[in-house]
Amino acid sequence: MKKTWEIRIAGFGGQGVILAGMVIGRAATIYDVQYVTLTQSFGPEARGSAASVQLIVSPEPVLYPYLTRLDLLVAMSQEAYTRFVRDLEPKGILLFEEDLVRLDDSRPGLKAYGIPATRLAEALGRKLVLNMVMVGFMVGLTNVVSSQAVRQSIGVSVPAGTEALNTAAFDKGLEYALALTGGAPILAAEGVVPPA
Repeated sequence: MKKTWEIRIAGFGGQGVILAGMVIGRAATIYDVQYVTLTQSFGPEARGSAASVQLIVSPEPVLYPYLTRLDLLVAMSQEAYTRFVRDLEPKGILLFEEDLVRLDDSRPGLKAYGIPATRLAEALGRKLVLNMVMVGFMVGLTNVVSSQAVRQSIGVSVPAGTEALNTAAFDKGLEYALALTGGAPILAAEGVVPPA
């Protein structure tokens, strides 16, 4: 049985937050054949302002398109973390860019996992692909969507000529997550079977 996930990916303009959400949404709905809603918000400035995308990924039709409980928060900036961490469910999952986010929430049951996404992206030659590193990290830890579906989605979602770089960034994040967990996804609810 697949799980319904309510997800927020947040950071600042220029980090590729919206593209990360679009890649996950397309992977889930087109390639993994799930139901998805996606809403986004961002400041009027192109770069540097707050940006977030909210997704509901479900095996059943989604009747209400907005988040009612937050299972998974991907925080790519301190402001995003500070603004949204309190919305996480008691046993929610927090994924964060460890060089940009300092944690101060110690609720019991909260699962928090950091990754140096910006450094990993820079090692690939382009800091801008940190969003795909975070997507790989999320998929490796949660199995919200299959890695194959994300690779297909990247191929049709990113600017032409950057497919290989973005896929390599996704693979870096995925490898980091699998090394962290020994290959077993961390799920927000007990007894939930991850998607195939």
